[in-house]
Amino acid sequence: MTRFFAALLSFTVLAAPASAWAADAANGKRLAERWCVTCHIVSNQQKSGTTQAPPFSEIAKRPHIDAPMVAFFLMNPHPRMPDMNLSRTEAADLAAYIVSLK
Repeated sequence: MTRFFAALLSFTVLAAPASAWAADAANGKRLAERWCVTCHIVSNQQKSGTTQAPPFSEIAKRPHIDAPMVAFFLMNPHPRMPDMNLSRTEAADLAAYIVSLK
């Protein structure tokens, strides 16, 4: 099942025009500061988060992490992460911000 979703995501990324992936990392930072700071360290200025969630800078540095992968993950959060009901644009913006921290 995971391979199916990975293949579907790859096809979507390749089939989408470049303008469809134009995301706003500055808006992503605003979203992160509003929704994510209670659990994640979202910027260098933030001093603390929880031990349950990795800092965004660590997520960004993981091998094979890219914006489409992060956006896809945000649209289908895992059980420990609350469903923030992000739009596709918000997920893309937040993903752009996270990968900008590499």
